[in-house]
Amino acid sequence: MGRPRLAGLHGVCTSYEPAPGRTVHVGDDTVVAVLAALGVDASTPQAVRAALEAYDHGPARALLPPTVVVRPGRPPDLHRLPEGTALRVETESGEVLDWGPDPGGPADRTRARGPDGYVGRLPLGVHTLRAHTPDGRSARAHLVVAPDRMPAPPGRTHGFMVQLYSLLSGRSWGMGDLGDLADLAAWSGRALGTGFLQINPLHAAVPGAPTDPSPYRPSSRRFPDPVHLRIEDIPEFTRLDGAARGRVDALLVRAEKLREAVLHKNALIDRDAVWELKKEALELLWKVPLSPGRRAAYCDFLAEQGTSLEDHATWCALAERYGPDWRGWPTGLDDPRSARTARMRGCLLDRIDFHSRLAWFTDQQLAAAQRAAVEAGMGIGLVHDLAVGVHPSGSDTWAQQDAFAAGMSVGAPPDAFNSRGQDWGLPPWRPDALAAQGYAPYRDLLRGILRNAGALRIDHVMGLFRLWWVPEGRPPTEGAYVRYDAEAMLSVLALEAHRAGAAVIGEDLGTVEPVVRTELAERGVLGTSVLWFERDYTKEPARPLPPESWRAGCLATVTTHDLPSTAARLTGRHAALRHGLGLLDRPLQEERAAEAVEVGEWLAVLIRLGLLPEGRGDEEAAVKALHRYLLRTPARMVGVWLPDAVGDRRPQNLPGTWDEYPNWRLPISNPEGRPLSLEEIAASPRLHALMSELRAMPQ
Repeated sequence: MGRPRLAGLHGVCTSYEPAPGRTVHVGDDTVVAVLAALGVDASTPQAVRAALEAYDHGPARALLPPTVVVRPGRPPDLHRLPEGTALRVETESGEVLDWGPDPGGPADRTRARGPDGYVGRLPLGVHTLRAHTPDGRSARAHLVVAPDRMPAPPGRTHGFMVQLYSLLSGRSWGMGDLGDLADLAAWSGRALGTGFLQINPLHAAVPGAPTDPSPYRPSSRRFPDPVHLRIEDIPEFTRLDGAARGRVDALLVRAEKLREAVLHKNALIDRDAVWELKKEALELLWKVPLSPGRRAAYCDFLAEQGTSLEDHATWCALAERYGPDWRGWPTGLDDPRSARTARMRGCLLDRIDFHSRLAWFTDQQLAAAQRAAVEAGMGIGLVHDLAVGVHPSGSDTWAQQDAFAAGMSVGAPPDAFNSRGQDWGLPPWRPDALAAQGYAPYRDLLRGILRNAGALRIDHVMGLFRLWWVPEGRPPTEGAYVRYDAEAMLSVLALEAHRAGAAVIGEDLGTVEPVVRTELAERGVLGTSVLWFERDYTKEPARPLPPESWRAGCLATVTTHDLPSTAARLTGRHAALRHGLGLLDRPLQEERAAEAVEVGEWLAVLIRLGLLPEGRGDEEAAVKALHRYLLRTPARMVGVWLPDAVGDRRPQNLPGTWDEYPNWRLPISNPEGRPLSLEEIAASPRLHALMSELRAMPQ
């Protein structure tokens, strides 16, 4: 029993349930490997005994845990403190406050009872808690004081969901950019009454040839990628002159060719080619002296971002010289705090400043896009997307090595949809390291992405509770779940969302523990409800869930970026696409028949409810009817996949493929596959007909 107990003490699950009533036990080798990634040796019975003894004489006897969490109505668990212990809080702002359990006597104004049942009201924030016992012992911990719930969206609303790179205007340099995003926000908010725009992760990518186009495997989640910049909107652009102006004009001609190739010559979006042009232009813009006001604003940005930005920019500069995998860099440079890295920072000051400047430019344009959305009347504006992890050789893992579990990758266990499980190639955070640092890496990440957001979507939100860790070199079937302190993770999220005034949406599709959805709902995290998956599973066979039975706390959609477009599903085109790529587990005719049954079932429901007066056989009418169905639900937010609005039949991402399908490289197109510019999308009669249905959204 020693090893299972040791695993439990460190949050490592020795079994899991892939389906109700079915338990799978995790192999001993996997448990040993996962514990080793947490710094615990469980390789032999003697090592297990030593580790248990170390725990019992260390963490188990500590007066305070590394991080203490407080929220309204939930007093902290401080059972290890002896009676009479004095507690003192040093707040973020430098105040020193007495705090502790209410002795039951009258409280004066300086020791008023707080909502947690303790005396001494604490401000929201992350503070330092100090304990002094009567017998002379003392302890220190991080103290997170958080609101009970996330901010709620301002009433019911609808909006677009779009992959930004796929949205090209007549000014794009071969892929959608932040100028296009601001324009989409200004137009859709004013002309269509949309309340939000949900976009793909804009995280910084790992440079390479070719660069991984997936926005869900970034180098850094802390900083956006400057490939999204609109070059002409950078103020220094107007101050280019002489030879520099001539070089940029030549780049504009090349950019136009890239754009025209995508929009008119059936070329794929080439992120690397776009970045090559933009980087050359940005090198020229970096050399333009900043005006006094711009210089002051840039210095403020550098001071505000501090070490996080310095580390990211240093990684970018080193990656230019030694390649993007820091694990293969010269000795010493693989450590951001080494003396050799410090010396290299001095040698690379110009390149570090260049990459810091790009981060500032990008932050400014993101702020401008959110400002355009709010000024257009959007109640939420931009909904940013937080990927579940980062690339193992990228900026974040280099700068925060202690926070990541070396030799581990996040994935998913085998289930009804994938018997082999999944390995996403993303190193997980160590829960013990997060707690020891007061969740600083997590807080900094949230604060950065919420700077210019009205809401945040969290991919695989179940990861706030547990993640499937796969040891390096092993198949995903040989992984184990590792639990995180969900109370702390959600409280930090609530604190940062409160500070930003942003709502939170969790992507909770797939197999989810029932307690997870309950806890998320109680904390005000909206779920994600996709029409095709919303069924009444209490009946056999499961039927489409009546609209009034949907949960109110969700973003309701017909489809997503990982699913077929609605037109493709209605026409059966998606089955043919997957068949052609060898992705079907059964003959094409069987797949088509099964999908036809599902689609027919939904069409019958729409007709019965009077939502499809046009009857069967009208694809565009069916798309509108499915969105009318969403409006019948109580969902707080209704999302329209922008490609659906113009009849696009191609998925942006086809799970299970790599080179076989152009994932993340397709522009939005019309039903015939002809790419559409932002200007054409805005003029689309089909789009306006659909959005007129949503504009009358009942409150």
